[in-house]
Amino acid sequence: MSKRVTSFDVAALAGVSQSAVSRVFSGASASKDTADKVRRAATKLGYRPNVLARSLITGRSRIIGLVVAYLGNPFYPDALERFSRMLQAEGYHTLVFTLAEGATDADADRVIQQMLDHQVDGIVLASVGLGDALARRCDTAGIPVVLFNRGQEGSGLAQVTSANREGGRKVAEFLVAGGHERIGHVSGWQGSSTGRDRTRGFLDELEALGHAVVGVEDGRYDHAAAIDATQRLVDAGVDALFVGNDHMAFAVLDHLRSELGLSVPGDVSVVGYDDVPMASFAGYDLTTVRQPVGRMVKTTVAALIEQIEDKTAQAGIIEIDGPLILRGSARIPEGLR
Repeated sequence: MSKRVTSFDVAALAGVSQSAVSRVFSGASASKDTADKVRRAATKLGYRPNVLARSLITGRSRIIGLVVAYLGNPFYPDALERFSRMLQAEGYHTLVFTLAEGATDADADRVIQQMLDHQVDGIVLASVGLGDALARRCDTAGIPVVLFNRGQEGSGLAQVTSANREGGRKVAEFLVAGGHERIGHVSGWQGSSTGRDRTRGFLDELEALGHAVVGVEDGRYDHAAAIDATQRLVDAGVDALFVGNDHMAFAVLDHLRSELGLSVPGDVSVVGYDDVPMASFAGYDLTTVRQPVGRMVKTTVAALIEQIEDKTAQAGIIEIDGPLILRGSARIPEGLR
């Protein structure tokens, strides 16, 4: 039987310390020159680091659980890719767990047990539709938790969102400045803090500007529901629509143009929320509030690692403002052209 290759063997061949080998394979800080030498030596010797053994010694799995439900929204695949890259740079691996909208307590318990079985060091709850009970269960299990793109009032959990009320306010101000008189809203799911906050900011600003909303229809972050909501608002005579996220806004634009034969923005202006990559495609050219996803992910990762490394760290609520991105789906006021 051949002798098992150890990290000390790799260190000797690479001409570095054993701790340098550990840093390279844990993803911790190491110079490119050191990392290259270590990996060349490891390849030559056929060395494979024993991740499980290291986790038993350190008490850390270096695994982060990402819990998502709503992958139909292109915002989330983009965010998950960023999480994976950023966590990998910090020396962590990522496991994605899915929990459908409307999941039962039993479903939540199953996912939590899976995360406990994998001994995750921390959890990111990255979906507006996941129940508050899941967040409480994770916290009770003693696992650091950060809520991403959602809030939970009074939970004491770390939360990172865009400035949703301010985003809704900006849309109202923009549409009124564009001369719109009959403004409607296809809202995000009102069972979520994200959906409620965007709606609240929008309606409060309309009222402050002396405008009454024609109607508010809950699109539930769902393609078909958004189309039904749009039809009801068009029947009510709207000349502008604020749609609670880009995923629904794409459905709204398709329905207005293809099914109803309306001109956008000639007949109806449309504004979304998120600024996912598809929003800039020529077929949509969507005016939308940009969620600063890169900054949101970076802040979430930093907050989670702080909790992992310091059990006394205080959880905070962080809102990150994003700009209104002007494109061709909404009438642009004279002063902004």
